[in-house]
Amino acid sequence: MFGLVPMMMKNNDLTAKEDMFDRFFSVFDEPFLSGFKNVPEFKVDVKDIGNAYELSAELPGLKKENISLKYENNYLTISTKKEDTLEEKDENGSYVRRERATNSMSRSFFIKDIDEKKCSAEYKDGVLTINMPKIEEQEKTGHTIEIAN
Repeated sequence: MFGLVPMMMKNNDLTAKEDMFDRFFSVFDEPFLSGFKNVPEFKVDVKDIGNAYELSAELPGLKKENISLKYENNYLTISTKKEDTLEEKDENGSYVRRERATNSMSRSFFIKDIDEKKCSAEYKDGVLTINMPKIEEQEKTGHTIEIAN
């Protein structure tokens, strides 16, 4: 709700209580994870393309060397690390300011029944594409068990 109050009613106790009430319930209008909106993350799409899964992750501004992939215990983990340095020097070559920043992100996905030895990845134009072939479903076989006397 919009919180503009006319100047004459500014000190009105009822208006202050209504404003407090509105602020309390406005929390429920925000998305559940809005508290994490400043946490660095990257966008990911996962598609089932029949005999494989294809995962695309948007990682603009990164170099291939700054991206690592790991598949362990049915979890695919994509990790990134980026280091930036900003240097400003005066006319003598001395630092006036030198700042460094490190940013790392990691996301994990539960992806079961893939042939991890046949997985492949490509990083092009800021998009990481991972192809994960599914394990071919084994034919379920059964047999009769004889009962002894």
